[in-house]
Amino acid sequence: MITVRTVAEARAWALARRAAGTSVALVPTMGALHAGHLSLLRHARRASGAVVLSVFVNPTQFGPGEDFARYPRDPERDGALAAEAGADLFFAPSVEEMYPGGTEVMVDVGRLGAVWEGAARPGHFRGVATVVAKLLHATMPDVAVFGQKDAQQVVVVRHLVAALLWPVRILCAPTVRAEDGLALSSRNAYLEAGERAAAPALAAAIAAGAAAVAAGERRPTAVEAVVAEALAREPRLRPDYVAAVDAARLERPPLLQGRVLLLAAARAGRTRLLDNACLEVGPDACRAALP
Repeated sequence: MITVRTVAEARAWALARRAAGTSVALVPTMGALHAGHLSLLRHARRASGAVVLSVFVNPTQFGPGEDFARYPRDPERDGALAAEAGADLFFAPSVEEMYPGGTEVMVDVGRLGAVWEGAARPGHFRGVATVVAKLLHATMPDVAVFGQKDAQQVVVVRHLVAALLWPVRILCAPTVRAEDGLALSSRNAYLEAGERAAAPALAAAIAAGAAAVAAGERRPTAVEAVVAEALAREPRLRPDYVAAVDAARLERPPLLQGRVLLLAAARAGRTRLLDNACLEVGPDACRAALP
């Protein structure tokens, strides 16, 4: 594995691979790698001949008072894990490298970035879209792989790529979970013992909503009520939002049909947890799907 820290080095490496007829995949991360990230690397390897893993804690997607300063950072461990998992290029740029002109020029993704997680964290998806645009330009991939845990991010990035006519395919890999169902996240390291014990209730609440859909419930608000009621049974979690929406526009339809996302966010202490389920809903049945 090669480690580079500049856009020029990353781009030259990627262009050389593409010139040789090798496809390139990007796995963008903010580091503090865990089994979920390594799963993304495996998906990237299956989709391409060369894999770039980037580690960059992007300041523009953090709001005032959020955890940018304390976000877990361990670049040496990340590099070792990336090499062991088979990454070919480890791209670890500085803030100055990624934002050489400051933040005067940013990418706005419109309504999709302003609902649900975007409403809870104003400006978050503006920062996400901007850094993803920069990483795509820096590494020139044919494919980029994101995780389902951040399902709205997947929708936003696909919208960004389609709107700007970029020739890159966005893949979504399934959420990797702990044995008790908690979606793996670098921020789980913040959880104290009691909070960690409570955290799987978020996944369980979403599963209850998915079960209601599987049982025939098609009203979005009724499904949301099932999720909210299940969350209320765990007093150590403070719900932020619950949404049952179509997976393309992130809007509540009159009735759930086609590809549907059940989204939820909650706080355990100071730690914010996200989770979701994606369902393919037909007239008589539903099944698990990917966004």
